[in-house]
Amino acid sequence: MRLAELMIEAGLPAGVLNVVNGDKVAVDALLDDPDVKAIGFVGSTPIAAYIYERGAANGKRVHAFGGAKNHMVVMPDADMDKTVDALIGAGYGSAGQRCMAISVAVPVGAGTADRLMEKLVPRVEALKIGPSTDASADYGPMITQAAVDKARQYIESGIAEGATLAVDGRGFQMQGYEKGFYLGSCLFDNVTGDMRIYKEEIFAPVLSVLRAKSYDEALRLCNDHEYGNGVAIFTRDGDAARDFVSKVQVGMVGVNVPITTPLAYYSFGGWRCSVFGDLNQHGPDAIRFYTKSKNVTARWPSGVKEGAEFSMPTM
Repeated sequence: MRLAELMIEAGLPAGVLNVVNGDKVAVDALLDDPDVKAIGFVGSTPIAAYIYERGAANGKRVHAFGGAKNHMVVMPDADMDKTVDALIGAGYGSAGQRCMAISVAVPVGAGTADRLMEKLVPRVEALKIGPSTDASADYGPMITQAAVDKARQYIESGIAEGATLAVDGRGFQMQGYEKGFYLGSCLFDNVTGDMRIYKEEIFAPVLSVLRAKSYDEALRLCNDHEYGNGVAIFTRDGDAARDFVSKVQVGMVGVNVPITTPLAYYSFGGWRCSVFGDLNQHGPDAIRFYTKSKNVTARWPSGVKEGAEFSMPTM
């Protein structure tokens, strides 16, 4: 709402940008309205699929972006201090509530996993949580109480399925904000591929560590997951990085970069169940999304001299 107010204040003509608050009724009205030619969406995968199907059935151009489960593969030769720094920011920044958050760390080899956990646990325990007015806070509240409750359900599920809750933030309360939507930092170890906390997007300050025995296993985990939004590898080995970039089946790939969101003049978007539609956001795809190409074939009548005025009907 504030962004819309600022756009109006900046002089944007009335009607160019409209903000409509509503639920499914409002969404369906937009999806069905013949005056709406294109629909863009970011949210959960089931809703993205619904919007894509209904919008496309009405002849609209649709790009709908869904869920994510972004992996960070940690090779044995990775700089562990820099890797942990990256995981802290990418896993817990914005309380984990962003589609490009790293939610799964995949250390390759038992020794790598042990070294990662040794450095990661105290860093997660030391994270400072506070209101958005506290500039020193590492992250703030979650968006709603329902989001907090859902995250807690995932944490209980992880414990029940046998994962090790190495850092338990469920008991955190923000002094002076006891009714705020806060969740302390949580860190799981010994997560396996059949667990719900691995298969589904939690969208909270909850990081899972899934130990891979080999590079091939780590690569397979990234490729076999339902979501294919973003992925990263941390390594000092150029050959490993090149092989990973070539073979990983994910839309956005980072090499020693945790959150692989490119600059605005590159297209942004994942693969598999992370996206519905054949165009991505930003860059050249954004131009294609908001425009249509037009082919014009003209044959000048005989007798028209060069430079003479000539008119033809327009559509």
